[in-house]
Amino acid sequence: MIHDVISAEYKGGYRIELTFDDGKKGTVDFTKYLSLGGVFERLRDLACFRQFKVNQELGVLTWGNDLDIAPETLYADATGSPLPDWMTADKSPAEEALPPTRAGSGG
Repeated sequence: MIHDVISAEYKGGYRIELTFDDGKKGTVDFTKYLSLGGVFERLRDLACFRQFKVNQELGVLTWGNDLDIAPETLYADATGSPLPDWMTADKSPAEEALPPTRAGSGG
């Protein structure tokens, strides 16, 4: 089951506390994403990192219009729950960070 992010609060450094639609909360340290490069490169700038928002329509944490992290990944990091099986089969950490295509989202 995909749990949407419903709120996010900056906690210092590269940490954000997330609340999910099932009421669970947890803090995610995004430091591991900084070494992935590519679109994550700009998050090294702490001022840019702090400009995150929750896209209420999609239930994801976003930076601008082109960077978000799969809610399944965030839920696992924040709550200590395992990733869904379909996300762990032969995927790199960068691939796991990418959001899945949701049915009916045009993507």
